Amino acid sequence: MNRPRVLVNAAMSVDGKIDSVARKGITISSTADKARVDRLRAGMDALLVGGRTLLDEDPKLTVKSLALRSERKDAGLEENPIKVGVVSVADLQLDGNFMNAGPARRLIYTTRRTPPDQIRRLENAGAQVFTMGDQRVDCNAMLASLYDQGIRKMMVEGGGTLIAEFFRLDLVDELMLYIAPRIFGGSTAPTLADGPGFLPEQMPLLRLEAADEFDDEGGVSIHYLVVRKEIS
Repeated sequence: MNRPRVLVNAAMSVDGKIDSVARKGITISSTADKARVDRLRAGMDALLVGGRTLLDEDPKLTVKSLALRSERKDAGLEENPIKVGVVSVADLQLDGNFMNAGPARRLIYTTRRTPPDQIRRLENAGAQVFTMGDQRVDCNAMLASLYDQGIRKMMVEGGGTLIAEFFRLDLVDELMLYIAPRIFGGSTAPTLADGPGFLPEQMPLLRLEAADEFDDEGGVSIHYLVVRKEIS
């Protein structure tokens, strides 16, 4: 398998929404869950987000805990995992969190829809830019590229369109969820797996590894492994 092991991690409401209809990056995780995510991040080689999350929310994608960053440095690692953005048109803010919070390497996978002058600006700002595809990024090629760069463990943190595409391409190995005791509602609110959906014979199969009452706020954590389908 010439790709990293892929963990999808997300926080969502009871009705499966990963954001509200406002799409402003509403806080879903509890304090305890934020600490869990920080530990997960510290154990990864790379953290990856899709285009809408990257452009609308401009995440930092860094390890917040000083102790966890110190542990990474003691192990001979950079104090933050590599940040990876997947976006069809890489119209990023050069002074934003993704590009500046760190220190961390920044990799951007984009398409030929991104103008060459914008690619040069991103590279001059310190990012490595890879063009893979005409209209959409080729996710298989992207993961092969990440593997070639030494990335073996990667966490995908959103959004719903990218997560659905990873599931469609059978690129997910594990799924970890925090379910908050809240109802967001709204047919336009993003869900864990957006996109066109799956027919019954296409639906990814999951095996439950653990399910726990997680915190005193009523949140639940769930851990699944993806069941690989047999090829006949």
